Amino acid sequence: MDPIEELRARQRTAEQGGGLERRQRQHEEGKLSARERIELLLDEGSFEEIDKLVTHRCRDFGMERQVIPGDGFVTGYGRIEGRLVFVFSQDFTVFGGSLSETNAQKICKIMDLALKTGAPVIGLNDSGGARIQEGVVSLAGYADIFLRNTLASGVIPQISAVMGPCAGGAVYSPAITDFVFMVDRTSYMFVTGPEVIKTVTHEDVTKEELGGAGTHNSVSGVGHFTAADDAECLRMVRHLIGFLPQNNREDPPRRPSADPIDRMDSALDQIVPADPSLPYDIKDAIVRVVDDGEFFEVHERWARNIVVGFARMDGRPIGIVANQPAFLAGCLDIDSSVKGARFVRFCDAFNIPLVTFEDVPGFLPGTGQEFGGIIRHGAKLLFSFAEATVPKITVITRKAYGGAYCVMGSKHIRTDVNLAWPTAEIAVMGAEGAVNIVYRRELAAAADQDAARAQKLREFRERFANPFVAAERGYVDDVIEPRETRPRVVRALRMLETKTDTMPRKKHGNIPL
Repeated sequence: MDPIEELRARQRTAEQGGGLERRQRQHEEGKLSARERIELLLDEGSFEEIDKLVTHRCRDFGMERQVIPGDGFVTGYGRIEGRLVFVFSQDFTVFGGSLSETNAQKICKIMDLALKTGAPVIGLNDSGGARIQEGVVSLAGYADIFLRNTLASGVIPQISAVMGPCAGGAVYSPAITDFVFMVDRTSYMFVTGPEVIKTVTHEDVTKEELGGAGTHNSVSGVGHFTAADDAECLRMVRHLIGFLPQNNREDPPRRPSADPIDRMDSALDQIVPADPSLPYDIKDAIVRVVDDGEFFEVHERWARNIVVGFARMDGRPIGIVANQPAFLAGCLDIDSSVKGARFVRFCDAFNIPLVTFEDVPGFLPGTGQEFGGIIRHGAKLLFSFAEATVPKITVITRKAYGGAYCVMGSKHIRTDVNLAWPTAEIAVMGAEGAVNIVYRRELAAAADQDAARAQKLREFRERFANPFVAAERGYVDDVIEPRETRPRVVRALRMLETKTDTMPRKKHGNIPL
């Protein structure tokens, strides 16, 4: 055969993967093929494939008769909005997308290149797990990938899109990466499957209940985003990349914005209810402050008492962290502390300024929280805010009580600019609890206890349930009208553009995991 014809034939075989019939089966299940996913993810015509002709080396169990160029993984690099990214896509039509020694090496090769060039890595996961026929060399391939995930953490953004099965040891690579996307009804993740669970614990559970997108995005917190189908998932990945820098040495990409930096919004003046016990949606405040009302929420369905996500101000990407009074009154609990800490550390690693909206009545009480380690988990959020050296701005909208006040980006843990609305209440605890403790004897001796309590509540609120005591001590830099929030935050961000902050010399801190 002519050498050029032989090359073309091998390339065609690689591009066919497991064949037309298996690709059609993927489509019938609502899934795109590995190459179709790459085409949708990357800018048109930008993909450059690497290791297209690699084949496995296994000669056991008849595998020598089943050799397909590429060996079930498509790897290479391309562009998203003109910016370099590396990508691998697992092809379920070839040996169920199983990991072999050689296709693990393909992933390691592009991860090494990504580290050298300082570009994000995106993994499109659709795999039945380790290739059983290869035994320990397949397991070694997973470990090689895990090591690179760890070394790349905090250096380049790593994104995982789980677009099919991801089970056993395979789950730990996405778990180490920064963000995990899942597709509703077609993707799932678990360490042990339903059959093993039934054998060991006698529990009956389906794949979807155990590790589907709904479970991991609302119960476990393993997933950050849920998409309706593959195409939406890939659009969401492209959207996320637009907020992120290429690596930890660069700033995130700025975009021109027609939203005036001095825009004020009088509706903000009415967002916080007059009754401090009434809820409101903090996202209503966020979208009125950020550029063009665009807020890309992360972990939307999990730990909803805290809100995290990306937005832009003055065209520059920022990370938003906000207590959510509309859910559990905005209390911090185990899950919200972990969610917030993870997001804060990501933003700090990749030079993304943090803007915090604070309305927190404290940590959620209860034996479940205490036995579950709320002290340790709450300390994660405190540790993350305290160690962050990116520009940090906090806006206290209403409650800032007790230790939770300290944790949520207070001035005392190196936040650069702290602002408060006139509705802010900064105190050790709420007025009801404080009055019951501070005036316990006086209230017990009063002839009319209800009237006495009402009087003491009025006095306490006038004295402490406001931001002015903190402002007098410099714990907040200014008390502002809510409508002023956008221009004040934008000007603060501009001022902080050249900020430098340092940590004591050390190998790394010991975050309370």
